[in-house]
Amino acid sequence: MSAPAASSSTPVAARGGAAGRGVTFTRVVASEWTKLTSLRSSFLLAAVTVAVSWALTYVSANASSVDPGFDPLGSLTSGLVLAPLGLMILGVLIGTGEFSTGTFRSTFTAVPRRLPVLAAQVVVTAAFALVVAVLAVGAAVLGIVPAAGSRGLTVDLTGDGPVPVLAGMTLYLVGMALFGLAVGALLRRSARAVVTAVTVTLVLPIVLMLASDLSTDPMAPAESGPPPAEAVVNTIVTLLPSGAGSLLTTPDISGIDGAPDLGPWGGGAVLGAWILVPLAGAAVRLRARDVT
Repeated sequence: MSAPAASSSTPVAARGGAAGRGVTFTRVVASEWTKLTSLRSSFLLAAVTVAVSWALTYVSANASSVDPGFDPLGSLTSGLVLAPLGLMILGVLIGTGEFSTGTFRSTFTAVPRRLPVLAAQVVVTAAFALVVAVLAVGAAVLGIVPAAGSRGLTVDLTGDGPVPVLAGMTLYLVGMALFGLAVGALLRRSARAVVTAVTVTLVLPIVLMLASDLSTDPMAPAESGPPPAEAVVNTIVTLLPSGAGSLLTTPDISGIDGAPDLGPWGGGAVLGAWILVPLAGAAVRLRARDVT
């Protein structure tokens, strides 16, 4: 005797249940990780970040090694002038990848709630950037070793001074990757997002500092504090992502003249705001508006 035929609704319900079990946050994270690690550009930008960190630190340490009071640890953060750009651009590409390639259609068909995709991108970007940041910081340490050796000095990283600096460098690099992701997810266009992120973190501070220097009269009598224009520029630069992030790496140095002395914790909070605000805007846009 043959088994009775199932009703037409049974397979649909079964498929619906299977689909519900299939779309878990862990699987979304795994999917985003696969996307990230399957791109050659991810590893290229990671390699560039590590190489730039080593090269700039090596050059800076060797240039400083002729100074009588040379401290090799003083050159440890030299690579952070340009190294964060690689991870920031990587974050932008992760945030815009779905929209520039058109894969958002299949992605949001599989994950209709959308927000888990953005959350998963945050997780995989932070994880990948953390690995690259550790390698970049390690490369910076290797960059100061030859200069230290030429002066007969040893590089001791176990003291109370180097450990916070190394931790701050790592957090700064990871933070810049997340900032790039937030800008990319909000703007959804790679070129537009890269230009915006680079302008805010690199171009704007340089332009402001140059404008401040040009507006200052070098023949003016010395004052007790910085001129008002310089104080305003220093405050703005300190509150930009790169300025705030750099405070994470300088725990023993007070604030810039005329700017609020935020310290490492304050700098980290400001950098966090630069990440969370555009990320929240991206989440609202993703949730409330059509994907285009």
